[in-house]
Amino acid sequence: MSPARPLSRDLVLEAAVQVADRGGIEAVTMRRVAQELGVEAMSLYHHVPNKDAILDGVVDVVFTEIELPAAGCADWRDAIRARAGSARAVLARHTWALGLMDSRRNPGLATLRHHNAVLGVLREAGFSLPMAAHAISLVDSYVAGYVLQEANLPLSTPDEVQDVAGDILAELPVEELPYLAEMIVDHALRPGYDYGDEFGWGLDLILDGLEARRK
Repeated sequence: MSPARPLSRDLVLEAAVQVADRGGIEAVTMRRVAQELGVEAMSLYHHVPNKDAILDGVVDVVFTEIELPAAGCADWRDAIRARAGSARAVLARHTWALGLMDSRRNPGLATLRHHNAVLGVLREAGFSLPMAAHAISLVDSYVAGYVLQEANLPLSTPDEVQDVAGDILAELPVEELPYLAEMIVDHALRPGYDYGDEFGWGLDLILDGLEARRK
């Protein structure tokens, strides 16, 4: 079936992202992307020279989805917090990108523009260049690690937390593991507990620490 829109680089990259979302980055091949578009694989070479170009391109697509920090924001922490929250949401949709985003040797303009914007927020807030580099590395590592942890947890809703924690507690030797039992009963099983809330708490701790050392 012919694509609804004329074949283009943007359309090829959109299809590649869809393939990766369903099957991981390993599923992204010229042949599979062509199948997604309903065309022959050879047609793609008019728009992307090879698979590496597709991988570079899909990273750029992911970066375009992440909210750029607002220029001139009165509080740098607000700008970085918003950007980190957006990155978490985007990477949760595209977990395959976690191992890919920092591995490409030919970053696209959207990727470079994004890094420049984040760096600009920090530099304009008074961070020295080394401290800005430390801040970016720390925040990005935290976001990526949190997304990876969330993706691998055997629960995603408060009801699932209740089920999993309850099952563990039912088999737990409480006298032998009292602190773990306390954590489950008095924290995880309390009404309104949501593991996702830990993200904001940890991020604020990081930002407060950076504020104390930003000069």
